[in-house]
Amino acid sequence: LFFFFFFFSRSSAKLVAPLGCLVSRQKHTLPDLPYDYAALEPHINAEIMQLHHSKHHATYVNNLNVAEEKYKEALAKGDVTAQVSLQPALKFNGGGHINHSIFWTNLSPNGGGEPKGELMEAIKRDFGSFANFKEKLTAVSVGVQGSGWGWLGYNKEQGRLQVAACANQDPLQGTTGLIPLLGIDVWEHAYYLQYKNVRPDYLKAIWNVINWENVSSRYATCKK
Repeated sequence: LFFFFFFFSRSSAKLVAPLGCLVSRQKHTLPDLPYDYAALEPHINAEIMQLHHSKHHATYVNNLNVAEEKYKEALAKGDVTAQVSLQPALKFNGGGHINHSIFWTNLSPNGGGEPKGELMEAIKRDFGSFANFKEKLTAVSVGVQGSGWGWLGYNKEQGRLQVAACANQDPLQGTTGLIPLLGIDVWEHAYYLQYKNVRPDYLKAIWNVINWENVSSRYATCKK
């Protein structure tokens, strides 16, 4: 019955108490974007960013806070049935908050190109080349049936990078054990207003705004 949730600032993430230990805590809040809604144009337009951030992500945050309050009440009452029944809401909204908090930092108006340093060397080691990696992550993301995410993650036990897909708002680490480095949102709300139903066009465009500095920093942190 225990999920771990992360509170994200613009540049860092801190682990907070598991739900079973929730006694007194601050509510989750919608993180500010480190750039304007129009900053990623023409690759992702301002209307998409505004709705995605201020409506969709905000809804996950609000619903997560509500679910956690209900969970805390169920814990106090020893109501195991209620605790179990709240798990889907906690997973969906908690995952939505985690995933989007990573996603915003993975993007930058000064992004694109290729990573450098240790991350680039790891990509070459584990995928053969950056081109191969890009092709694999794009294919995994295109192939998500319905809504979900494509991810580059770090397998700490094996010491290597992996690509993976998660359905809906399932969080990568809680679902697969991989530490999330780069997430690509392939829910329709992330692209439909601009790219209609042509997901491959959105995925082609998003590589122009990937914040490799942030992804590299996440990689360096998770290796420690």
